[in-house]
Amino acid sequence: MKSEIRKRLAALRAVMQKSGIDAWYISGTDPHSSEYLPIRWQTRQFISGFTGSYGVLVVTQKDAALWTDSRYFLQAEEQLEGTGIVMQKLRVPEAVLPEQWILEKLPAESRVGVDTQTISTEGFRQFENVLKKGNIALVATGDLFEQIWQNRPDFPANEVFEFELKYTGLSRKEKQEQLITATTKAGANYHLITMLDELAWQYNLRGSDILYNPVFCAYALVGKNKSYLFVNKNKLNDKTLDSLHNDGVEILDYEKFYDFLSELKGQKIYLDTNTANFAAFSNIRLKNEIVEGTSIVSLLKAKKNPVELEGFRTAMLKDGVALVEFLFWLKQTVGKSAVSEFTIGEKLKECRAKQEGFMGESFPPIVGYKEHGAIVHLSVNPNNALPVKADGILLFDSGGQYFDGTTDITRTVALGRISEQQRIDYTLVLKGMVALSMAKFPYGTKGCHLDILARQPLWQNGMNYGHGTGHGVGHFLNVHEGPMAIRQEYNENMIEPGHVLSNEPAFYRKGQYGIRTENMIVCKEMEETQYGKFLGFETLTLCPIDLELIKTDLLSFEETQWLNKYHQMVNQKLKPCLAKEYHEFLDDLTQQI
Repeated sequence: MKSEIRKRLAALRAVMQKSGIDAWYISGTDPHSSEYLPIRWQTRQFISGFTGSYGVLVVTQKDAALWTDSRYFLQAEEQLEGTGIVMQKLRVPEAVLPEQWILEKLPAESRVGVDTQTISTEGFRQFENVLKKGNIALVATGDLFEQIWQNRPDFPANEVFEFELKYTGLSRKEKQEQLITATTKAGANYHLITMLDELAWQYNLRGSDILYNPVFCAYALVGKNKSYLFVNKNKLNDKTLDSLHNDGVEILDYEKFYDFLSELKGQKIYLDTNTANFAAFSNIRLKNEIVEGTSIVSLLKAKKNPVELEGFRTAMLKDGVALVEFLFWLKQTVGKSAVSEFTIGEKLKECRAKQEGFMGESFPPIVGYKEHGAIVHLSVNPNNALPVKADGILLFDSGGQYFDGTTDITRTVALGRISEQQRIDYTLVLKGMVALSMAKFPYGTKGCHLDILARQPLWQNGMNYGHGTGHGVGHFLNVHEGPMAIRQEYNENMIEPGHVLSNEPAFYRKGQYGIRTENMIVCKEMEETQYGKFLGFETLTLCPIDLELIKTDLLSFEETQWLNKYHQMVNQKLKPCLAKEYHEFLDDLTQQI
């Protein structure tokens, strides 16, 4: 495979030379700014062999580099070795950004190419502004992969289906009215939608074009009197087509999207420059006025309505049952039969698949035993999975897609002999997770203000983790969604009632083990006083937290009380849904401390 990567790089360099460019920037995403990608757009993996879900590349005639964050440092080093591509670190103090790297590598008057369908408008602007300092031009090249990727997979053509009102809580027409009202208030008469999860939510449709995400490839332009959905018509059955038509939606061909934009004139179009690609922006701005701002659809989608929230609670019950059955199997099997990280991931899926309305996993399971636990987004196969023994600790991060909602949970469990240091590390991580769970904060608080709560116990001991603490979670949609987040970096979008987020502080000792405890939480109103409105969180996830790994004398009275109440809730809600053979096991896992 490494030699194949080197051949592909050589082919790309030949095309670059023919096109008159000195470097080519590869965003690693698709025209929809997706995290998980249709096979056709898995260009980062094709050109580098790196399989992580985040990373950008720059290829010059002499050098090649891939930038990723701390979730993938160890994985990227291993997968890039021998390819001629060097790994560069992002989101660390010493990071050298791709544009800075280019300034160091290329002389003035060089030309850097990019496929403008695969870079956001804001990303293009920032890149261009930095390159200008070195008198280097950023130019549109089109998709060079078309010239070097033989037998490249076509666009997915999977069927799109209606997502019923009993799950969505709001009809397509109601969502359209919401969007038009907000768009008009923002001074525009059309709203451009390019993110696939936003399209799926807005139109109450779901699909299977991307593994783990129930979405479909499309674009949309939503106005008061016209709503255009650009999608392959063959993906829609007659009933769905009629339903869309009755709601005033006009279906146009997916591949005619950019032509349509170039012919549009005299309109005021609202778009999100952080997600809408530069090719779309460039076509719209020719004859129209653009209103820029955070996608209104993303803001509406993030605030789950009561029906969606009830769906999440139902999904958590199903997930909790599956996870208790899985933990029972794990404790009964490890040390007695051959088990690997890979077979554990398969077992997690098997347990969830028994639940009604299960539609697949929400992301590839991350199962890390001992030193593999320190690889944040580890992805194993039967060939590289470690055998799991009755010794040390195991980290597993997994989730399910149900019609009711999307789940994401991480647990770290003891499988046998554990050290005092492991107990200390585990408990410090737990303290951070509990602190965020118990948070009470004034309306207007942003994620970066809350992030410190999860990190403080670690910081006090000179420890930290490199990834964010919390991301939004979609409702039978993408497991990672915005626009809000709980992480150290500033994000202008505040945490509001109805936001469903993950709560996942962690700690990793390279070459030894990883620890992460993750629940899903929903923001809710707590009280209103003379000092304003105060918010907090309700924990949604229902799964025991390993008591064997806790160093109880490090927990405060309040933390112990929270844990006992949480386990009491887990026991009370899951027991009626579990077969009797698991009751004693659940009692043991949720005993009071």
